[in-house]
Order: sequence, then structure tokens, then C-alpha cells
Amino acid sequence: MVDRDAVDRNPQKDPADWVTGDQPATGPQESYLSTLAQEAGEDVDPTTLTKAEASQKIDELQDRTGRS
Repeated sequence: MVDRDAVDRNPQKDPADWVTGDQPATGPQESYLSTLAQEAGEDVDPTTLTKAEASQKIDELQDRTGRS
């Protein structure tokens, strides 16, 4: 059962709307992206991505690798 109050308190924002979305990807994002990219057989340089771009790429690769 979904706790509606928890969902309402912490709504998911589109990464494009993040205030810090244009900052460089975080260390954990870079590490996870490297792992996902390797599993997906894709060449990704996470150091060139912003936080928002990294988040979107993580979502894409999670779908492709079945980790979502």
C-alpha cells in the first residue's frame, strides 16, 4: 500500500527543474553511471555531465539494464 502522505511530502521533480541541476555530477552519480554504462555496453564519461544530465542518464541506463 502506498503512503500518500509520504508521496506528497517528497514529490519527485524533473531533473531539468532542479536548482542545482547545472552543477557537475556528484561522485556517487559518476560511480553508478560508470557501473551502469559498463553493464549496458555503453561508453559514457560521467565527468562531462551535470547533475540533471547524470540523473536522466542513470534513469535511461537503469531501464536498459533492468535495474530500475
